[in-house]
Amino acid sequence: MEQRSSSAAADSGWQGEVDDDECNAGGVREIQISGGPFVIPPKGAPLERLRRWRQAALVLNASRRFRYTLDLKKEEEKEQIRRKIRAHAQVIRAAFLFKEAGERHPLDVGTPVVLPCGFGIGEEQLTSMTRDHDYSALQEHGGVKGIADKLKTNIDMGISGGDADLLCRRNVFGTNTYPRKKGRSFLVFLWEACQDLTLIILMVAAVVSLILGIKTEGIKEGWYDGGSIAFAVCLVIVVTAVSDYKQSLQFQHLNEEKQNIHMEVIRGGRRIEVSIFDLVVGDVVPLKIGDQVPTDGILIGGHSLAIDESSMTGESKIVHKDQKAPFLMSGCKVADGYGNMLVTAVGINTEWGLLMASISEDTGEETPLQVRLNGVATFIGIVGLAVAGAVLVVLLARYFTGYTKNPDGSIQYIKGQTSVKATVNGAIKILTVAVTIVVVAVPEGLPLAVTLTLAYSMRKMMADKALVRRLSACETMGSATTICSDKTGTLTLNQMTIVAAYVGGEKIDPPDNVKLLSPTISSLLLEGIAQNTSGSVFEPEDGGIAEVTGSPTEKTILSWGLKLQMKFNEIRSRSSIIHVFPFNSEKKRGGVAVHVGGSEVHVHWKGAAELIVASCTSWFDTDGSKHEMTSDQLNAFRKYIEDMAEDSLRCVAFAYRPLELENVPNEEERINWSLPEDNLILLAIVGIKDPCRPGVRDAVRLCQEAGVKVRMVTGDNLHTAKAIAFECGILTDRNVSEPTVIEGRVFRAYSDAEREKAAQKISVMGRSSPNDKLLLVKALRNTGHVVAVTGDGTNDAPALHEADIGLAMGIQGTEVAKESSDIIILDDNFASVVKVVRWGRSVYANIQKFIQFQLTVNVAALIINVVAAVSSGNVPLNAVQLLWVNLIMDTLGALALATEPPTDHLMKRPPVGRREPLVTNIMWRNLIIQALFQVAVLLTMNFKGRSILRLNNDSLEHADKEKNTFIFNTFVLCQVFNEFNSRKPDELNIFSGITRNHLFMVIIAITVVLQVLIIEFLGKFASTVRLNWKLWLVSMAIGFVSWPLAIVGKLLPVPDTPLQELIQRSFCCGKKPSGSTQGPPDHNGNGQGDSNSATSRADHNGNGGGHSNHPDPSHMV
Repeated sequence: MEQRSSSAAADSGWQGEVDDDECNAGGVREIQISGGPFVIPPKGAPLERLRRWRQAALVLNASRRFRYTLDLKKEEEKEQIRRKIRAHAQVIRAAFLFKEAGERHPLDVGTPVVLPCGFGIGEEQLTSMTRDHDYSALQEHGGVKGIADKLKTNIDMGISGGDADLLCRRNVFGTNTYPRKKGRSFLVFLWEACQDLTLIILMVAAVVSLILGIKTEGIKEGWYDGGSIAFAVCLVIVVTAVSDYKQSLQFQHLNEEKQNIHMEVIRGGRRIEVSIFDLVVGDVVPLKIGDQVPTDGILIGGHSLAIDESSMTGESKIVHKDQKAPFLMSGCKVADGYGNMLVTAVGINTEWGLLMASISEDTGEETPLQVRLNGVATFIGIVGLAVAGAVLVVLLARYFTGYTKNPDGSIQYIKGQTSVKATVNGAIKILTVAVTIVVVAVPEGLPLAVTLTLAYSMRKMMADKALVRRLSACETMGSATTICSDKTGTLTLNQMTIVAAYVGGEKIDPPDNVKLLSPTISSLLLEGIAQNTSGSVFEPEDGGIAEVTGSPTEKTILSWGLKLQMKFNEIRSRSSIIHVFPFNSEKKRGGVAVHVGGSEVHVHWKGAAELIVASCTSWFDTDGSKHEMTSDQLNAFRKYIEDMAEDSLRCVAFAYRPLELENVPNEEERINWSLPEDNLILLAIVGIKDPCRPGVRDAVRLCQEAGVKVRMVTGDNLHTAKAIAFECGILTDRNVSEPTVIEGRVFRAYSDAEREKAAQKISVMGRSSPNDKLLLVKALRNTGHVVAVTGDGTNDAPALHEADIGLAMGIQGTEVAKESSDIIILDDNFASVVKVVRWGRSVYANIQKFIQFQLTVNVAALIINVVAAVSSGNVPLNAVQLLWVNLIMDTLGALALATEPPTDHLMKRPPVGRREPLVTNIMWRNLIIQALFQVAVLLTMNFKGRSILRLNNDSLEHADKEKNTFIFNTFVLCQVFNEFNSRKPDELNIFSGITRNHLFMVIIAITVVLQVLIIEFLGKFASTVRLNWKLWLVSMAIGFVSWPLAIVGKLLPVPDTPLQELIQRSFCCGKKPSGSTQGPPDHNGNGQGDSNSATSRADHNGNGGGHSNHPDPSHMV
């Protein structure tokens, strides 16, 4: 539910601002982000905004509070290092040219240098030639063929790939890794935990107390007060450091996973997939559009290969590569075409390796929720400091005016009589209590609880086949209102087979019945299949089963060709490729021109069936005779396509046209030559079956129940898309019309306003280009949706970048798509996308559980100590006890509650409004009920405890100690019982799923065991006495009451309007608040609620809504 509010109480003087104007390509639109410094956009936050919230935060331990945030200084340093390395490379190049000009003389043909393993060229020669793009040196070595021979590489078959060969190459030329800066050691985390200002003050106070205590009471008794505080502070430091260190190791592991790219490489004539770190010099690497160039190398051969070198040169210019410009740089991206590369330099010998070794990987990246929690921590901290200051003033005033008494009833301080030592000791004890109140009140661990739950979620999401690249995507996914999903491989299995084929105007049954094909058609069709492909076929020499590699569609078509008795290598050797038009998702087709001998050239096309058929003016009959394409015949072919599409088949057509060699441009002009795509002759139409993934229907239903609309965006025929959407449950009626199902070209032709109106209703978009997907994402975001988008191609990168959450496919996705994404779905499965939504909601829910728990402890501890201090001059909870409570509340509480696994209950709610208050009305209700109960019981015990607990017959000192021990014990047990309540803020059954969270059970057990030890055995340290079994039972009974009390509390209704908004209304004399309470979008994407739904829902994007000029810190609280 989208709730929006402003709270004067939480404002604390933070002023909201209107800034960060952004321009949208789909029409200029100002996006205004308000809400003071503690609200940042989920993507692309400007550095100024990031600086602003850091300056506004009240921080007592900067190194801990800002640990997992972006290091702004490092970001600037990174850019300087990049510039230096680029300049460094230019200097090397310039020095080389200068040296070559001044010292050029014939090569020394004296004693030849013998290189290990029989290689004909050394590491230094290769590295300098590649890094300096030295074309003349390449020619001296005999070009790429000469280099390959010296590296003992066959440019067609690659290296042998045996273990001995690989080891030898690694020893001589190095590995494709770079020295990484070591992660921080445990001692660094220990040091950071020590830097908390409050803990430093407590340590100083403990040392002074220790010295004075030993001087006053002797070493035997005098060290307890100071020693116990020092021990408690050390315990807090160690537990904090251990927790933070483990978290850091998780991030380190996830970061290594991100960098482990898998590449295809040709070894022993076959294509195999290896890790980028396993590549060696001499390897032959096939590159295709969207790949990252994994090492430095030289182009062996390719077609239309264009490289984006902006990551290395800093210039966003696409560079075309051919035999005259063959050098390829590691870290660049393939923008177009394909080709094979010979690896010549790896690891630290490449510019990319130098760059990566110089820049330490920074895992810091603040998320909007983390920043909002810094705002909450700052607000609570201000209140806590104010309260602690007031307690300090009251206690000191009471102490020095003689109102503070010892347990035996004697006055602690009498002017002129009390010694200086005793006075200082008394004042230090008061200061210690005040500082400890600050420790409890300022939740330094609150923002870190976000990173704890995100780290936990990220680790678990890896098991659920989702690799998180950007932390904030985890929490944003909890707010997603719509998912725009690809069809192929995401909703379907990507296990394609050709189940229908029409050749010569007749259906071939079975589709691989070669006897029904005439020699003319068979020859041309197999030539088109073998030459017009980016896939490959490895035919073993022993006549074994051929291995087919490539994209799923290419593999399917090549496999069909093999069944039609295609001899792949033989057919390719009969003709030579002279130009290639790589498959293009905009044009939905790919083409190739091949020279078949003499002056004859064949141009082969394959692609979307209805588009290819529309370009045909002739067709071949089954006997191989050519006929003109009449309108009747065209309609017949279209009917075939429609029938196959109705059966959920993906339709691909093959066509060709002959061309005279004289009509082909010469080699220099060929790079800009557009292959002729008209006057084609139709060869065949095939129907490819790609079945729906098992479980995808349930996953779609789960999304719809959770208020998340699933939309299919595919490049396939609209009929195929509709049939698959019906199978998946995205459509419930086959007979739907526009705009529920729409073609990309129709949507593209709409105006901006029409697109926004139609986008709400779209369930299926067929024949869409990547640009159509981008337009849909923009239209949905403009209407207030939080959009998740799946993508795999290079052209999907803009849509992935524009979406709130970009989901790239791990198997089919290109490196360009992955780099533009926020989360990589490792198994390309839509069910994994739904799991990401569950985890996103879980992150938000877990943080809310922890906040509810922590605020209850804060409020109760503060009120009890303040009231007791003001009324009696003594506090029932001393410094050591409060430090133990802080440990339960902060580190242990975060571990227990922030690691709750997601439940099905989360998917029965609407999406989380991204600007919804962190502390909801339900949480306020639970918090107030529990805090009031604890305060009422414990203050009653504080003032009437001696008579209630029947301690009147004991000495005054012992009775007070026993009463205070009982209060401390009861307070801790109340938190233990309340920790169970916090697990389920809005459910009656607080024990459901408890056995699945082993960490929660362990932490509860540790807390209880340590509490027993403190009370029964560490009395000297904690200033407690042993309690009898009756008092233990009473403490447990009081704690237990919080369970039935929570059940009764959950039956109380709460208003829909957030508490902060109600307070604002009362302060603003009935003035109508800005924004409106807004229901979630329904399954059709239509807003429920008032007519201003688009404006109010715009808050989902973190982009202001109705009240951008008002401060709104309630977005934090």
